[in-house]
Amino acid sequence: MVYQARWIDRFLPSTCLLCGAAASIGLDACADCIADLPENGPACTACAMPLPEPGLCGACLRSPPRVSASYCAFRYTYPVRELLLRFKGGGDLATGRMLTELMARQLAARTCIEGKDWTLVPVPLARERLGVRGFNQAERIARVLGKRLGMQVASHLASRVRTTPDQKGLSAAERRRNLDGAFAVRPCAGKRLLLVDDVMTTGATANALAGAFLAAGAGELRLWCLARAV
Repeated sequence: MVYQARWIDRFLPSTCLLCGAAASIGLDACADCIADLPENGPACTACAMPLPEPGLCGACLRSPPRVSASYCAFRYTYPVRELLLRFKGGGDLATGRMLTELMARQLAARTCIEGKDWTLVPVPLARERLGVRGFNQAERIARVLGKRLGMQVASHLASRVRTTPDQKGLSAAERRRNLDGAFAVRPCAGKRLLLVDDVMTTGATANALAGAFLAAGAGELRLWCLARAV
């Protein structure tokens, strides 16, 4: 079971973070608003870009990413975009938890990954950004997924050793150059790792981190994100 209701949910029911109506048990969102969220599917199995049907997009056929598969729960459009800005930029942890709970329910229904065989690794933040924000949004997401899906979370396996300029507004090539040497990882021979992040834009961050893990001996890497920019 993905979620077990507590007695407090019944006596003090939560309200929807989007419209203020009574929320579903275990979620800070009502059924109508949940139904309106833009789920991401079907999509490219490698980079999660929306497609008419599941498969590989042209870009991934020409240049396969270092992760063997990607899964993004939602498309980065309204209202998911605004909810993630509240979570990441405004420190609204309840919003991030609600979206992650929904993602966990999707994964529990669709994925064939055995939790014991995979380890969740949140994409790390640079120390300076972590100090300003006060939390790593990717780690918050990974912790909820780990608890709901019975998977191990290993935040210690990766660190960001170089603060990079903001990726916003950069082209895919500029993002790749911006991330050169940004990550350090621990030895992980043969491990199957699931990288976790909030938003996938070009895949440059995941590709850079996956490259570091492959050099450190990782057996296979996949990527899970809350949302995919389209």
